[in-house]
Amino acid sequence: MTNFDIPPNDFQHWDLSFEDQIATLALCVNPSASAFGTYELKLNSYDIGVDIELANAIRHIRLGYPSVKCVVITSGLEGTFCAGANIRMLAAADHSHKVNFCKYPNETRLEMEEASTASGLKFLAAINGACSGGGYELALACDHILLVDDRSTSISLPEVPLLGVLPGTGGLTRLTDKRHIRRDRADIFATKAEGVSGQEALEWGLVDELATPTNFQEAVTLRAMELARSSSRLEGEPTELPTIRPEISEERINYEWVKVDLFEAHAELKIFVSSSSNWLLNTALELDDVLCRLRFDYPQIGTVVLRTEGSIADAIGQDSQLIDPSTSHQVELQLLWRRCLMRLDLTAKTLIAAVEPGSCFVGILLELALAGDRIFMLDGQFEDHEDPLPAASIQLTETNFGVVPMWNEISRLSSRFWGNEEASSHLSGFLASEILAAEAAQLGLVSAIPDDLDWDEELRLFIEERSSFSADALTAMEANQRFAGPETMATKIFARLSAWQNWVFTRPNASGPKGALQRYGSGSRAEFDNRRT
Repeated sequence: MTNFDIPPNDFQHWDLSFEDQIATLALCVNPSASAFGTYELKLNSYDIGVDIELANAIRHIRLGYPSVKCVVITSGLEGTFCAGANIRMLAAADHSHKVNFCKYPNETRLEMEEASTASGLKFLAAINGACSGGGYELALACDHILLVDDRSTSISLPEVPLLGVLPGTGGLTRLTDKRHIRRDRADIFATKAEGVSGQEALEWGLVDELATPTNFQEAVTLRAMELARSSSRLEGEPTELPTIRPEISEERINYEWVKVDLFEAHAELKIFVSSSSNWLLNTALELDDVLCRLRFDYPQIGTVVLRTEGSIADAIGQDSQLIDPSTSHQVELQLLWRRCLMRLDLTAKTLIAAVEPGSCFVGILLELALAGDRIFMLDGQFEDHEDPLPAASIQLTETNFGVVPMWNEISRLSSRFWGNEEASSHLSGFLASEILAAEAAQLGLVSAIPDDLDWDEELRLFIEERSSFSADALTAMEANQRFAGPETMATKIFARLSAWQNWVFTRPNASGPKGALQRYGSGSRAEFDNRRT
């Protein structure tokens, strides 16, 4: 099982240190500490374990160190910044892990950019050695790239000339959409195995600043201090992050507030609501953790049923804390929920919400349902219960109108009603109203409203039908339908990742017996089928 909750004290690949308003993350990959298998992590190359630690470091800085205004990302390995993703790991990994491995680091890099724009935490890439592939992609996610000018250190995206596989979608997209590199120069750069260095890298816009080896540390300090001064990050008290340690068996994954029942082809995920002061933080961390586990460790599960249970009043009380944040903790808590829901949007599984008596799909929890591919809502009560609960209802709050947008930077409501402004604007009149099944269907907020007699059968038939379809076809369909409306850099990255890397990694040129990943390091050149399709 993959562990996604790693505190800084347990890091094997990153050194995290603090000085006033500056945090420094130095990449010092332990070559023998691979996440799985027996491959060696040479030259600060990374596998999923390295990136999980990076994600945890950023989360600890954001919530636990509100005084930090700038994060410096550099290397502790002399002469090498980062060689990118470990190729032997990619060769050994199954297809599911390859694609999820590509998705997770892209989410982390987008989180860095979100931290900069939404909470004012700036990032400086201090490239003090050779930087290629995913290493340069990490630098691209930073606000400023400082490159050592020593006549030998270069930056590169060498996947095409060296491996014949796809340069990471985030790297290619950021070259053109973020750094506005001219397309012919981007083409030259991505096909030049040795990369670009020094003045040429600066002139092309691939880096922002050069420094000689003797002046490098001074330049890093000065630039980090300048970025810190430009930060708009709010002050506040540090938040102590809880340790997330679920109880896992063959039948279930249980946290404090999130419970998951596992079946052969689907899972039932339920969030329990409480008035506890730590509920918002802990539940977001638990939900994020289990979504990562379902991706990496349970690829056979194709459908996830989303449920909630608890007091509507408690749900409304928790939800109100996410609106108009005024402290660093409140800002980061809101953004944590935003990222967690974005990870749900990008999960390659069918998502359905089951709204029934006892549910509390309100505000932030209604976002779970709105992320679903279908929403089933029971019309009425469970009549055969001895003391039936009141009929199921949902409630809209301000949170549903743009507080936690999707990757396309619009709300899930706007995405649901894209092209029908009248329908979406009409919903603002139902804020804080109890909406029962018939009205929810009339408003277009749910997909189906079975009654008590048909409820279990409708859900069962839907899950069985989904299991009978091609998983590849479903992934393609869902990825297309979940992001209506405007295109952003993030939606481009993940759309290309879903399509390109699912395709490239299954092609013989990459993963076949004579392909690049299998022949890497063997001394034999890959043999490519040069027919284009």
